[in-house]
Amino acid sequence: MDTTVLQCGLFALLVVCLPCTSFAEEENKDSAKNAPAASATPAPATPTIAPSTQPSANAWKSLSVYPPVVKLSAQTDVQHLIAIATRADGVTKDVTDLVEWSIAAPELLHWKDFVLSPKADGTTQVTATWNGMSAGTSVENSNSQQPRSISFERDVMPVLTKVGCNTGSCHGAARGKDGFRLSLFGYDPAGDYQRITREIGIRRINLAVPEQSLILLKAVGAVQHSGGKKIEPGSQHYQTILTWLKNGAPIDATRPPAVTKVDLYPSQAVIEGQANKQRLVAVATYADGTQRDVWDLAAFTTNNERTAAVAVDGVITSGVRGEAFVMARFDTHTVGAQVLALPGELSYKSPAADGNYIDTLVKGKLQRLRLPESAICTDEEFIRRSTIDITGLLPTEEETLAFVTDASADKRARWIDTLLERKEFSEIWALKWSDILMIKSNNQVSYKAAYLYYNWLTNKIAANTPIDQIVRELITATGGTFQNPATNFYQVELDRLKLSENVAQVFMGIRTQCAQCHNHPFDRWTMNDYYGFVAFFSQVGRKQSEDYRQLLVFNSSGGEVNHPVGGAVVKPKFLGGAEPDTSGKDRRAVLADWITSSENPYFAKSIANRVWAHFTGVGIVNPVDDFRASNPPSNPELLDELAKRMVDYQFDMKRIVRDICNSQTYQRSVTPVEGNETDERNYSHATVRRIPSESLLDCISQVTNTKEKFRGLPQGARAVQIADGATSNYFLTSFGRSQRTTVCADEATTDPSLSQALHLINGNATSGKIAQGGLLKTWKDQGLNQDQIIEKIYVRSLGRKPTELEAASLKKSVAEAPNADQGLQDVFWAVLNSREFIFNH
Repeated sequence: MDTTVLQCGLFALLVVCLPCTSFAEEENKDSAKNAPAASATPAPATPTIAPSTQPSANAWKSLSVYPPVVKLSAQTDVQHLIAIATRADGVTKDVTDLVEWSIAAPELLHWKDFVLSPKADGTTQVTATWNGMSAGTSVENSNSQQPRSISFERDVMPVLTKVGCNTGSCHGAARGKDGFRLSLFGYDPAGDYQRITREIGIRRINLAVPEQSLILLKAVGAVQHSGGKKIEPGSQHYQTILTWLKNGAPIDATRPPAVTKVDLYPSQAVIEGQANKQRLVAVATYADGTQRDVWDLAAFTTNNERTAAVAVDGVITSGVRGEAFVMARFDTHTVGAQVLALPGELSYKSPAADGNYIDTLVKGKLQRLRLPESAICTDEEFIRRSTIDITGLLPTEEETLAFVTDASADKRARWIDTLLERKEFSEIWALKWSDILMIKSNNQVSYKAAYLYYNWLTNKIAANTPIDQIVRELITATGGTFQNPATNFYQVELDRLKLSENVAQVFMGIRTQCAQCHNHPFDRWTMNDYYGFVAFFSQVGRKQSEDYRQLLVFNSSGGEVNHPVGGAVVKPKFLGGAEPDTSGKDRRAVLADWITSSENPYFAKSIANRVWAHFTGVGIVNPVDDFRASNPPSNPELLDELAKRMVDYQFDMKRIVRDICNSQTYQRSVTPVEGNETDERNYSHATVRRIPSESLLDCISQVTNTKEKFRGLPQGARAVQIADGATSNYFLTSFGRSQRTTVCADEATTDPSLSQALHLINGNATSGKIAQGGLLKTWKDQGLNQDQIIEKIYVRSLGRKPTELEAASLKKSVAEAPNADQGLQDVFWAVLNSREFIFNH
């Protein structure tokens, strides 16, 4: 075949290039700033943050003070306050140094540099007034005459974490550094105390002359230290460690109250203009109800330095236009704040307030980002996109032409309903769940067991069984892997540690693997959480049946999990939840009830996010199985609402799919408009997505009227119907079929590669199928002319007719071919090799 007829070759397949320009950095054009109002209280010291420019006062609609509640429970407690003004269009401004501060009972509080400390016990109110608006915070003082004693775990350990001593690149490495090892991020305080105070005698601590302790000398750079200077002499961090040493470096008599939560204020900031500042306040709450200002102990980081850089003291500096998530980590808790940076005086037209609830929430985010939305896609684009997404096939010529000529206003909604009733919808989702459940025959799982497992899953989805019910049946499965195929869930993975990890990742989108050896560095999960979750699977029993291929799964009612640090028995504990009473019960049943209940905040969100990602190409949380504080949702309100709807719909997946596909968000064009070219996470335009391997092979077979043969399936079966993950061919492997070796959603990939391009250009996937199907001969025998045949190729493959320019160019190419048959075959081949065919758009 002459491969030079149309320019649809190698590089056209490898990349799809949408217009991509970076947002230009714009100067802040705010009007002149106003002077701060006079304070009724003693004037604070000069702030470290210079006031930024001030827009017109009538633009501001509200004022907030953070934290909203202050509890000072010792003489040494302090609390920073900040004031935030919000404009009618959502823009926020740090006005801490512009407001007039007043204290209702000044005899109760010291006030300096926007920091409160107690004078006497009692309650009072601190109020901020600015531009005719007021806001305040309540303050409660207790034990104001008693300094808080320095605790190793509560005070010293956080300092070591803040300055980086126990990170993986320093002494927190598995083998430590320079002969000194600390537990990673302080997961083992007792062990750290032993290593600091006892490991090498008096060298690390010197109780006779505490200032000469090696732990201090190295930290301040007074002696050689490969980690460099970590603490300034005389700083609060220095004084904390020095005081502890002067007190005799005592170990805590009892473990101090645990940190139950950390709050970061404000939770969202919309900053207009570059180089503007926003303070953050981090407050820890302990199990005894006390609060603590941890601005100097929390580790602040950002996921987008160019948009929102953050200093060690939690001060954000706005940068180029974009979105960032600024995180604060203290103890085992990581929390974050969404920060949007916008150009100053950006001209923007708000999107129309129409569409369904999905569109309302998406447009709300677009308005905050000042992103325009692309137009709605054409009918030709919609029918092709929706048919591929819902069924994994292309619309037929007849369906496409009938849909395009239909003038009714509800035709898209009716088409979606039609697709949802087809069996192909259940087969698509059976394939997706088979991938993440790792349904595959191997030395451990027989082909029969894998086949039965797949059929059980397909039948459940085809019957529209609610997802929560399917999950309960999987987790509680008991019996033989042949008689009750759901029990293969426990044959696929025999290791209880990996089993617990898989359950958390598949059904809740949580990756707990890091917490097996140490507390998770970027999430809330600790080793206690990890092994508490593993304990739910410690009593799963397995034994061989009379048929060597079959495994029997049962509740053994015995078996415990021991914590690797200390060896104590760990009781079953829900992730982020309570320790349930499992005595006399199948622990798996207790877990299954909780996972699918409203008490679990992760299950509905995880399922909704997977569905959303399938139809938009990008999860609200992305990757879809990596929910963590440091990987926040791009639109948390949308995710919450989709999860709520999922629960309201009783986990009927068809209803949530119907909502998504009927939204304007799903139906937007892939063509960006000026201003949203670089948007990849906010759904201002649709995303171009390569068709997954199984569906792509099915589409090629459908277009060319050919049949494939797969193991265990009849001639003509679709690739998405393959039950066994071990069954594949060169095409499926090249185009990213999941190997089903892990539960990671990205194991099935749609990334383009050189082998894919070469296979389509030179292999039998296109030219061989064109010849095998014989459609060109059939159409010619039916009396169709060249123009009609080219039109059929286009409508059949691309869901549209060729443009006048394309038709003229193709006719010329056919005329220049050795013969008309060869020319038409080249046209067919070129269309199947085009990006427009291979990608869903």
